[in-house]
Amino acid sequence: MPDPVSRLHEERQLVLDRLSSLRADYAGIVEAAKASNLDDEHDPEGSTIAFERSQVGAHIAHAEAHLADIERALERVRQGSYGICKVCGARIPEGRLEARPTAETCVACA
Repeated sequence: MPDPVSRLHEERQLVLDRLSSLRADYAGIVEAAKASNLDDEHDPEGSTIAFERSQVGAHIAHAEAHLADIERALERVRQGSYGICKVCGARIPEGRLEARPTAETCVACA
């Protein structure tokens, strides 16, 4: 299995880059809505802008949650508990950690 710390740091950087891009997109949508005279409720374009804002906001929330998962995994590495199921205490299989490096539980406990 590749070094989990390196893999987690690489994934962390990818998520940070994605968050930066998503936040810029969100700010652009909000700014565009301010500059327009759209009424979200009554203007056909307003609902599109509201949908886009909501969709990008959901992507941001998902990326932030994934970033928190990565930070928790890095903390488990520091504590020496990375790869140990938090429910039953068994070793998490390498295949699961390769597929999901932030996994906190073995397959049976997931």
